[in-house]
Amino acid sequence: MGEGFKVTTPKSDAGVRDISIPPHLIPAIEDHLHKHVNPGRESLLFPSVNDPNRHLAPSALYRMFYKARKAAGRPDLRVHDLRHSGAVLAASTGATLAELMQRLGHSTAGAALRYQHAAKGRDREIAALLSKLAENQEM
Repeated sequence: MGEGFKVTTPKSDAGVRDISIPPHLIPAIEDHLHKHVNPGRESLLFPSVNDPNRHLAPSALYRMFYKARKAAGRPDLRVHDLRHSGAVLAASTGATLAELMQRLGHSTAGAALRYQHAAKGRDREIAALLSKLAENQEM
């Protein structure tokens, strides 16, 4: 107790990576950086509300998250559900297992497979693409 926050390395080498940000999110991220983050590479991305050089307290994060999930009509959501939703959406774009592993920082296929749910309507899309592929082969 009393040690505060400890910033360490990720659990595996796969956790050290660059990922692309979806272009539609960039304006919101730039706005956040401008309003809440000090200049410099070592600045905290989510600093304390009272001191930009201190970590955001978990209690402050949860207070904001609970308010947001209530406003969204989803009081059942957990913080980790946001990562899960992002991973499922990435999988629904047709990302391969290897691409999902890289994006999520997973070192094993089993971890990434949890996010490869069968998306509603995706089977019809796959069938249509197979027909299109077959039509192109007949030419």
